[in-house]
Amino acid sequence: MKEDEESGIAEINAALRERLLRRMNRPGNYPTAVEGLMLIRRDGGDCGGRCFERPLAALVVQGRKHSVFGDGDYYYGENQCLVAGVDMPSQFNAVDATPERPFLSLCIYLDQRMISELSMEMARAGLPDSVECGGVAVADAGPDLMGGMLRLVELLDKEEQVPFRAPLIMRDLHYLLLTGPQGAVLRKLNTLGTRNNQVVQAISWLKKNIEKPLRVEELARRVHMSTSSLHRHFKAVTGFSPLQYHKQLRLYEAQRLMLAENERAASAAMAVGYESVTQFNREYKRLFGEPPHRDMIRRRERLL
Repeated sequence: MKEDEESGIAEINAALRERLLRRMNRPGNYPTAVEGLMLIRRDGGDCGGRCFERPLAALVVQGRKHSVFGDGDYYYGENQCLVAGVDMPSQFNAVDATPERPFLSLCIYLDQRMISELSMEMARAGLPDSVECGGVAVADAGPDLMGGMLRLVELLDKEEQVPFRAPLIMRDLHYLLLTGPQGAVLRKLNTLGTRNNQVVQAISWLKKNIEKPLRVEELARRVHMSTSSLHRHFKAVTGFSPLQYHKQLRLYEAQRLMLAENERAASAAMAVGYESVTQFNREYKRLFGEPPHRDMIRRRERLL
């Protein structure tokens, strides 16, 4: 990296750090007026919690981060960006964060329709193809990407302009991600005809039909793959087999129903397709460490 480029990145980082600290005076996740933009602060190494995360790009502004997506571990630090191109189970914790030097990050949730449109335009423009890859990638963030993130954060001080300018900046950021070091991951997942895109189609069907029993052979036929090919590529993208992914998808959705919509464990279990509440309680405890009722009490206490 050239010296003037390094200097430019340092200046952008300093501007981002100042604005994030001004907006976040305590640890937490901070939604913003810009749809899809989240600001994050941690003052210690506490786990950020398990969730079923949507596709996103997360930039570290200060500190270091350990993220788990699927069965993969990712460590990254200041001025590095993680891109996750599909919905998958995840958790993270800040490394060596303190109140004096908190962990600071921001993430944008990706618009898959926008990515697909841009990917098709790039394919028509003759952008070189790439080898098959997984669903997550980490790379250094260049000055263009960091500058775009800064423009988005600066826009928070001009809320009347957000409806007009935020979509333009978001589109530019999606373009930069597609043409940057992590672009191969996003293009393969969102370009029709690739094996990874067939996995994305399988995931979309599972999400829309969460309560239905999963028969992998039928799912493979739906996305025009052999059963063995679906297993292999699904595992490469998400870190899970289709059956493992489906089970976690159900459990996370049941957790959301109980927490956000105040459903009882039995009704949440039935809503996501479980026929046995006993089996649901057992699998819930195995994933989250506590049975549903106790887990809900603990999570609600944390929100107070």
